[in-house]
Amino acid sequence: MSRFSLYEQELIYEAVTISEELVNNYYKMSSSEWLKGRYEIKTAKNLSVYESVKGPLAQVVKYKGKRKDSSLSSNSISFYTVCLQDDAILKAVKDDTSLSLYPFLVYIITHELVHIVRFLKFYQLYEVASEEELTISEERKVHTITWEILKAVSLDSLENVFDYHKKWRIVSKS
Repeated sequence: MSRFSLYEQELIYEAVTISEELVNNYYKMSSSEWLKGRYEIKTAKNLSVYESVKGPLAQVVKYKGKRKDSSLSSNSISFYTVCLQDDAILKAVKDDTSLSLYPFLVYIITHELVHIVRFLKFYQLYEVASEEELTISEERKVHTITWEILKAVSLDSLENVFDYHKKWRIVSKS
């Protein structure tokens, strides 16, 4: 199983920084609405057994938390973990020589942050996100939104990443 190198982990950090800004701008979220403290990014070295999956490049796992000073369940908050699947991402980049790791990471992280915003804003319920028919429909929506967010970004090889995910986008009929 391949794991991200220290250099690749630095690329993830850079990708998170740009993805957060782009998603925040797209949804026009204020600083109080933004995701700070509501999610984390993990790679293979920190994933638990159930956070590791075969196939997908990443997944979002939801956790419930409660403030230490509160015993009320109404004060619980949702916390999300973006579980990057090192092996799948590195294999995709190795197998498709048109892909470059950094723009691929920007796309993947932007995509997962869009999922989280949609969960937090109740555009999609996390609890039904695993139902197959809804999952495919939601994935198409999120890929389309990800493309909308990134299409104006000037980043070498990003067009190749768009081509890689093209089959998932919703194409308008106009």
